[in-house]
Amino acid sequence: MRLQDARPKAGSTKRPRRLGRGISAGQGASSGKGMRGQKSRAGSGTRPGFEGGQNPLYRRLPKLKSFPLVNRKEYTTINVSKLASLPANTEVTLTSLIEAKIVTTDDGPLKILGDGELNVALKVRAAAFTAGARTKIEAAGGSCEVVA
Repeated sequence: MRLQDARPKAGSTKRPRRLGRGISAGQGASSGKGMRGQKSRAGSGTRPGFEGGQNPLYRRLPKLKSFPLVNRKEYTTINVSKLASLPANTEVTLTSLIEAKIVTTDDGPLKILGDGELNVALKVRAAAFTAGARTKIEAAGGSCEVVA
């Protein structure tokens, strides 16, 4: 077998359309592209992203800015320093903090932030902890439990 013997399987290829070769050929005159307009002319047409002259999407969107998350998770946040006023071995949840009037509004699941100092052992049950908050609670002898 030689390179010139390598051929496509019989019937697998079609000859190309011969455009603009007269009325009887089927694609004469306007070559099947219609009458007038940009798409009937020679050349590549419009570039990708062209929207007919209106301000295109890539120019309408803000440049070099991050977009806000559509379904951003909202948390009720509280710092570790606010928990220092609680008595030792208290179980800290969002409802217990609202009852103790440390937190005034329920803006979603509880998240503990790590600003301030803590020297009381607490059993904290929250949806999320920052790394600093977790280390401070556990260093004070407390425990952190993530609840959904």
